Amino acid sequence: MENTQGKTTVSPDVLTTIARLAALEVPGVSRLAPVSGGVNRFFKRGANDGVRIQTEDNTVYANLHLVLQENMNIREVSRNVQMNVTRAIQEMVGMDVGQVNIHIEDIDYKDNEAQ
Repeated sequence: MENTQGKTTVSPDVLTTIARLAALEVPGVSRLAPVSGGVNRFFKRGANDGVRIQTEDNTVYANLHLVLQENMNIREVSRNVQMNVTRAIQEMVGMDVGQVNIHIEDIDYKDNEAQ
């Protein structure tokens, strides 16, 4: 039996992509919100895509900045995003998830003008 020694490392960019796609799968999420301001200077990765990922001791901590579709239950959509992002990271990468914090930045309202 062959025994292969080594380890697998996962780039924060991969975790960011997994979190982004898992959030966008959830009904009610319109898009991710670019986050501007002073916080960006502390985060080199994901500065404009609405996802912040930090890892510590093989545990992932995520902050997602979302824009929701109109007439959605914010609490329900937020919970579903937390569950979907957690599941995706655990299943695809095998890392533990410490927190998935959801920040609702805006609501996309449809244009009511007749066209």
